[in-house]
Amino acid sequence: RFRRLGAVAVVAGGGYLANSPAASSDRGSSDPTFAALKQRIADPSAVVPDRAAQESFLMGSNSSNPLDILVVGGGATGCGVALDAATRGLRVGLVEREDFSSGTSSRSTKLIHGGVRYLEKAVFNLDSGQLKLVFHALAERKQMIENARHLCHSLPCMTPCFSWFEVIYYWAGLKMYDLVAGRQLLHLSRYYSAEESVELFPTLARNGKDKSLKGTVVYFDGQMNDSRLNVALACTAALAGAAVLNHAEVISFLRDDATDRVIGARIKNHLSGNQFDVYAKVVVNAAGPFCDSVRRLVDEGAKPIICPSSGVHVVLPDYYSPEGMGLIVPKTKDGRVVFMLPWLGRTVAGTTDSNTEITMLPEPHEDEIEFILDAISDYLNVKVRRTDVLSAWSGIRPLAIDPNAENTESISRDHVVSEDFPGLVTITGGKWTTYRSMAEDAVNAAVKSGKLRQSSKCMTQRLHLVGSDGWEPASFTVLAQHYVRMKKSHGGKIVPGVMDTAAAKHVSHAYGTSAERVAAIAQ
Repeated sequence: RFRRLGAVAVVAGGGYLANSPAASSDRGSSDPTFAALKQRIADPSAVVPDRAAQESFLMGSNSSNPLDILVVGGGATGCGVALDAATRGLRVGLVEREDFSSGTSSRSTKLIHGGVRYLEKAVFNLDSGQLKLVFHALAERKQMIENARHLCHSLPCMTPCFSWFEVIYYWAGLKMYDLVAGRQLLHLSRYYSAEESVELFPTLARNGKDKSLKGTVVYFDGQMNDSRLNVALACTAALAGAAVLNHAEVISFLRDDATDRVIGARIKNHLSGNQFDVYAKVVVNAAGPFCDSVRRLVDEGAKPIICPSSGVHVVLPDYYSPEGMGLIVPKTKDGRVVFMLPWLGRTVAGTTDSNTEITMLPEPHEDEIEFILDAISDYLNVKVRRTDVLSAWSGIRPLAIDPNAENTESISRDHVVSEDFPGLVTITGGKWTTYRSMAEDAVNAAVKSGKLRQSSKCMTQRLHLVGSDGWEPASFTVLAQHYVRMKKSHGGKIVPGVMDTAAAKHVSHAYGTSAERVAAIAQ
């Protein structure tokens, strides 16, 4: 019923539902090839090939026997591309200059969301592009949670209201968010009185912004362990047949003498110092903020397609937020949105959105940290202190400027796929939540560019990542009951210790069905 209402609402406003990923079928679910692939990934005894085997596979390519696709970049999008392509029966390699998820993909807000603020912009600015982005992200959100259940879960987020107008405004807006989600809805949003809200979120201020709390509206989005999810993508791609190699940098591209098409890359192994050539019919540039650097290896005068934006987060003590409930500051002094979320026994607060330079190790500026602390202080009854900041990080969002668009000044939160150099397909922009559909679009473009023969179409919509298939929230009890942790006593002697509930839950959520193998090593 929600879905049909959503369709009516969107068609009336401009009609974007017809091509929404949410409307796609359960591709591959009854395909015997898909079943075999799923079984291989779900096998608890399956082992990812070692580094030497991965490198050997890449080095085995040559001009007469090239890979189908070589992916540059081991973040969420790059690993997503490698997984998608490998599951289509293509020969795939991936190289990453640093480590998997060492860049932007590990420096997110840890949310899987459609973008509440994008929906607000879509309504008030009559912006169909923003509306399309929300539909797209919400369609991916629930599937992302289903495909990695040990690493992703739904999280209630509380929106404080200090006037009755705000209560009506945010209640109506978040009900619209529920409506747009349709069948992909996690849980219905609802209003809580001031008393109920303080009971759920004890550090929430009853008085703020010179007004008293009238209540809160709680809605649901997803939360993830971003870096571990990225590693799971890389491991799943390897089990599906891709060769994934970290600490391996593209230092130049190989070109066809006759057509000038990109036909591969020169790779440097940063661990051994060795260099080797990898030939491929198509190269996919998924280097995130460094996409333009990769493009300039082909053409030094390449026009930029990245507008970098800095997103800073801080980590605070656990008492800032209760376990299992987030807080959203809906509008800061300069119109931004700031989240405060429980995270691995601590609290993460952020984010900022400001112009920045592209660097390997971006550092948060003091004024950005102070901005976040100032934004949350109005909503809390605890004294927000600079000394409470346990750590801080900055991630660079690769906001995309479409090189084919007439107006290159507009900066999109959606993704862009382009092939401005023959043989080099670039995917950039977008967000963590939509990594899977971004990868699908990139592989579709690569298949078209290289006239590649795929054995099947995209299978990743219903494909569980390694560790997810068969995992249950109570799986940690097996670890707690059957395993111990070896510890050093004060005298230096190795003695067995208790595999307590906290440790068992942590290992279970991090590794899913592979957790027992990790526990056995620890034992």
